Amino acid sequence: MIRTSGILLHPTSLPGPFGIGDIGPVATRFVDWLADAGQGIWQVLPLGPTGYGDSPYAPFSSFAGNELLVSPELLLRDGLVSDAELDSARLPETGKVDYGAVIRKKRAIVQLAASRLVAECDGAFCDGASSRFSTGFDSFRQLNAGWLDDYALFVDIKEEYDDSARAAGVADSSWNSWWPAPLAQRDPETLARRRRSNADSIRLVEAEQYLFRRQWDELREAAGARGVRILGDLPIFVAMDSADAWARPDLFALDGKGRPVEVAGVPPDYFSADGQLWGNPLYAWDRHEADGFAWWLARIESSLSLYDALRIDHFRGLAACWAVPAGERTARNGRWKPAPGAALLEALAKRFGHELPIVAEDLGFITDDVKELRKRFGLPGMRILQFGFDALESGRGLDPGNPFLPHNYVPDCVVYTGTHDNDTLAGWLAGASAEEMAFIDAWLGYRPADLVKALVREAMKSAALWCILPMQDLLGLGGEARMNTPGTIGGNWAWRLDPSVLGPGGSRLAAEVLSMSSIYGRVAFGDTAPQGARRRT
Repeated sequence: MIRTSGILLHPTSLPGPFGIGDIGPVATRFVDWLADAGQGIWQVLPLGPTGYGDSPYAPFSSFAGNELLVSPELLLRDGLVSDAELDSARLPETGKVDYGAVIRKKRAIVQLAASRLVAECDGAFCDGASSRFSTGFDSFRQLNAGWLDDYALFVDIKEEYDDSARAAGVADSSWNSWWPAPLAQRDPETLARRRRSNADSIRLVEAEQYLFRRQWDELREAAGARGVRILGDLPIFVAMDSADAWARPDLFALDGKGRPVEVAGVPPDYFSADGQLWGNPLYAWDRHEADGFAWWLARIESSLSLYDALRIDHFRGLAACWAVPAGERTARNGRWKPAPGAALLEALAKRFGHELPIVAEDLGFITDDVKELRKRFGLPGMRILQFGFDALESGRGLDPGNPFLPHNYVPDCVVYTGTHDNDTLAGWLAGASAEEMAFIDAWLGYRPADLVKALVREAMKSAALWCILPMQDLLGLGGEARMNTPGTIGGNWAWRLDPSVLGPGGSRLAAEVLSMSSIYGRVAFGDTAPQGARRRT
């Protein structure tokens, strides 16, 4: 790893005139801001298509992109929509994301652009010529057929049965609970008929994915040209209601009707006597091992085609996961179920090189087997500065030996002031106890005028080779800017950056961050993709 720093900001949190951030011109301006601020990394949350709850950690696919991130401005540039149509999609540039409004307006304009792209490609084919999109679209479909064919079919079916479930007042429209059995259980003749009868709508889904990928590749190229590397995020589990589980039920712990036998969760702890019941289907690891982890290799390969490096969320699940019998109302009655993490990582190392570009999210209940797995493959772990001063969250009380305190960091880690699941630093400090505040004062040796800025500096000056700062902490924002509160639905994933930060007024902040990065040796304009520690053999 090279000593560098970066910013955590999901594209949805960028400002813009369409109610949600996207991967168009505003994202390029953010890349320019990062480069001006001397930052080598832009960390994003998962980019997959979202549904109920709007969580990027429960996407409909591990491979597809979120069409809500497509830039209407780039669609206008490419002649796929008109100025008037662009204006019809406008929503407030500032304030939190209103996903209901965004879905109505943004999806409409993306679908319109996709239909015109398909029409242009079909017209050129009929004329025996190539359109400006046909070669790229055809190539995209061929290269991604392994997941795209099933995903496009899944979306086509899902849209129909989501509508019918709403009309019937049914809350759960998942493929394994609401779809007709021949579709849910993938009867070959039924699926073949569907592909023929709905070929046009299925192709539109493919075109939407092409538009996303075309714009993302353009953004990533711009980032690379400015010396900014993109760190992606991979949820370890897939969503139950996903194309992943529907297309390959044999790879998950599902019964003959596609219903889970066991689901993922987290065991009870100090914070929750019931634990956390996530509900994701578990992997049928024996089947993954039997075919050489082919699905996982394809998943990681797809991710690394989007990002320069990858954070694996809930890395401990590669050693063992908390398996809860399906139908349980809490996670109390779960058990630790071993996973073949070493064999999987060995397969990844053979395919992608022994210095895997992976960051291990090793937070929560971490046992020796998880630590050994991470170290064996030389993967940097994570340290959350906020946990060093939180008497409860750290699990150790206010202890100078707390591994989350900066003086205990090792170089082979990534320090965050907080993550998407934490309150902002300012928000957390506002609710900190007198004991915690006294401990912070004692640790710092003084009470600074700006405590948030002082703690940001402590993260920057630490031994951790990578330092990632949520944009909210860099701006000193309070709890109103929190990205997600775990265990709640509604109001999450909605915070957006004020447009002024990316305008002329933001140059002062960029200069301050550049100065701070420079003084702590974190300016890196070269290749910052993580190399990890030397792998132990």
